[in-house]
Amino acid sequence: MKSKQLALFSVTLILSAPVLWAQTPAAPTAKSDPDQDLNLVQPDFSLVGLPTTLKLPRHKGSFRVTHRFTRSLGEGSFGSLAGDLFALDSGAQIGLEYRYGLFRGTQVGFNRTNDRAIQFFAEHEVKPQSSTFPVTIVAIGTAEGTNNFRDSYSPGVGALVSRTFSDRLALYAEPIWINNTNILPSEIVDHNDTTILGLGARLRVRPTVYVSLEGSPRLAGYAPGVAQIGLGIEKRAGGHLFQMNFSNGIGTMPGPIARGGGSNSDWFLGFNIARKFW
Repeated sequence: MKSKQLALFSVTLILSAPVLWAQTPAAPTAKSDPDQDLNLVQPDFSLVGLPTTLKLPRHKGSFRVTHRFTRSLGEGSFGSLAGDLFALDSGAQIGLEYRYGLFRGTQVGFNRTNDRAIQFFAEHEVKPQSSTFPVTIVAIGTAEGTNNFRDSYSPGVGALVSRTFSDRLALYAEPIWINNTNILPSEIVDHNDTTILGLGARLRVRPTVYVSLEGSPRLAGYAPGVAQIGLGIEKRAGGHLFQMNFSNGIGTMPGPIARGGGSNSDWFLGFNIARKFW
């Protein structure tokens, strides 16, 4: 009798083992990288065209698509524009950007537009905002080249300075110097470089809805046309950010942004789509 009870107990123990195993509490995991925490006031690495000071976690990536329709919303009659579906039937300048967290606080990236311009860039956080320091400072270096980085190189250096207020507002000031912004040969021009002061703001108006505004006045050097200005309306959805924007120029790299827009009467419809990979 005892042997039968022992056998029954053994069978019961074997059958219940998977359940007991499943109910065993999991071992505590290591604390995640704080850089991976959602930054409510800085949901993306760019405003409309200008970069932000958002830190990219080490060994993580982010991808962005920029799209600017090349027909101005002020070009032609209203009927002509409506027939073109308000520039949606026109051509477009499309950019593909990928950035990677090389070290903690350091990110590198690559951007290419379909006019065959290529940009390489690197950013490093010099000093974060804290209770004892009012702003975040990031150093940026960039190099652009036309014809798939074979011609007309435009290197640049600068600083990205931001100040965030709670989880609602972020303000930016970004002095950047870009060389070889004039498309004419340097031997026949007075200025072959441009210093811009990128100014921007991002306001979180709803839990996942933002408004971004930026402008890039030229402080010195080559300054054709007018300073580029952009306005974006954004929606965050998980690791994605969708932005519809309007700007008086189609530049999405420092060189084209430094060259400015055509005029303040020419506004272009566009959008950005960004995706974080963590």
